[in-house]
Amino acid sequence: MTPSPRPPLTLLRHPAGWLASGFGGGYAPVAPGTVGSLMAIPPWIALALWHPLAAWIGIALLFAIGVWASGWVIRTIGREDPGVVVIDEWAGQWLTLSLIDLALLLDPGLYAPSTWALAALGFVAFRACDIAKPWPASWADREMSGGLGAMLDDMLAGLWAGLVGIALLAVTGAYLGPV
Repeated sequence: MTPSPRPPLTLLRHPAGWLASGFGGGYAPVAPGTVGSLMAIPPWIALALWHPLAAWIGIALLFAIGVWASGWVIRTIGREDPGVVVIDEWAGQWLTLSLIDLALLLDPGLYAPSTWALAALGFVAFRACDIAKPWPASWADREMSGGLGAMLDDMLAGLWAGLVGIALLAVTGAYLGPV
């Protein structure tokens, strides 16, 4: 199986191409989804440290903008959910991290790692769930198309990853106690 051709860099001339590619991260020669997920972490940390609600508002904006921007890229290059589109990874990664952060605010019994350890946990959990695509993420990946389809499967994977991250913190907290 040959990989699909890399989309032209001219997509970056349009705001939708710039946004959908995660400010160019989707053009990484290897593992663009992983690169996109990594690039999403510092802005999430900045938003979450500024105000917890800012991250949730950011998720809603990323989702809405992502549906439009990824839809534009999909229509322009004629391929469903191409690797260059990583705004969906941004939104899913932010959802994962925000769910874990919310659980830490609501449950003092959870093990509370440092911000960067939380980011690492959320990153690994999201990449695992984004690759494995547990149901209903797998359904959305197969059945949905266009910008909504590109975004929805990653949001559902982000939901699963958030739950996995929270469960890992609960288990760790049961053994180590809150920090």
